[in-house]
Amino acid sequence: MFRVPFVNYKIQYQELKPELDKKIQDVFDRGDLILRQDVEEFEKNLADFLGVEYAIGLNSGTDALIFSLKAAGIKEGDEVITVSHTFFATIEAIIHNGAKPVLAEAGEDYLMDMDKAEALITKRTKAILPVHLNGRVCDMEKLLALAQKHNLVVIEDAAQALGAKFKGKKAGSFGLAGCFSFYPAKILGALGDAGAVATDNEEMAKKVRLFRNHGQMKNSEGRVEIISYGWTSRLDNLQAAILNVKFSRLQKWIEKRREIAELYYQGLVRVPEIKLPPKSDEDHFDIYQNFVIRAQKRDALSEFLKEKSVETLIKDPVALHQQPILKNFGFKLPFSEELAKAVISLPLYPQLAREQIEYVINCVKEFYTK
Repeated sequence: MFRVPFVNYKIQYQELKPELDKKIQDVFDRGDLILRQDVEEFEKNLADFLGVEYAIGLNSGTDALIFSLKAAGIKEGDEVITVSHTFFATIEAIIHNGAKPVLAEAGEDYLMDMDKAEALITKRTKAILPVHLNGRVCDMEKLLALAQKHNLVVIEDAAQALGAKFKGKKAGSFGLAGCFSFYPAKILGALGDAGAVATDNEEMAKKVRLFRNHGQMKNSEGRVEIISYGWTSRLDNLQAAILNVKFSRLQKWIEKRREIAELYYQGLVRVPEIKLPPKSDEDHFDIYQNFVIRAQKRDALSEFLKEKSVETLIKDPVALHQQPILKNFGFKLPFSEELAKAVISLPLYPQLAREQIEYVINCVKEFYTK
């Protein structure tokens, strides 16, 4: 349908088809479906990659957020600071724990403005939940200093930042817990929903494992005991096996994304009607989960690109805090509202051909010169 689709699951599958088909058949032949060796292997792969002690596979990044907050003791009456400029799951996870989301303004890099976040802290604030959006890590030096000053728990939403770094340290390894999504469109994507929590805290890891599987664990005698109330949120063993196949490509895919982003920077830098995302610098190693520009006449640009057979994404044309379900909180975040009206994501994934990238660039230029 599109000359340049926004994502292309089919082409990635074709690229990995022999290995994926063999691994899927292997899982079926073994009959390993629930919490088997493939999940354990994936958890080790992820923990080693991030440089943390524990990784716990779950069925989604959303549950990773919910469980991390719950395991950290967040409860009714507490306040958790996060941002409006995110995916709704970030805010939803706070609500599901009975706490109140307190939304901070975004900065020019689309991430949490730390100075404005500090002004929101009250005696009820118990945690701060930074979102490493679009493959870029928040200023965790400022955030951790803020958390220490006010005795706040830090839970990272790293769903879009697997492999991204701030001052050499990877997203999801700074706070009490890091939360990841392996939704198919992510840089490391399953063939369905999947997620994980990463942590160095043994008690956090234990609680999340209990939450994912009905509060069950085996005692020293090998008998199952119910330790707590839990949920069904296990990482599917088949999805774990698929992620293990893809893991060996992760670093190569990150480098490819960075190469494509550089082509966009070079091709669009002289278009005055758009603002490009911040580039990697000495502090930030970005993985470009998304290449998000701020565009004048954004909606018209989106329609023009669609006519040119270029698929784009406008994630939230209305800022989340302006959604009816959150309006009663009364948040006033003018810059986040401005972002919602201006941002648009261009296609970016490792299988994009150079001619496709150049075509997108030329179409954007054509729109603003016609």
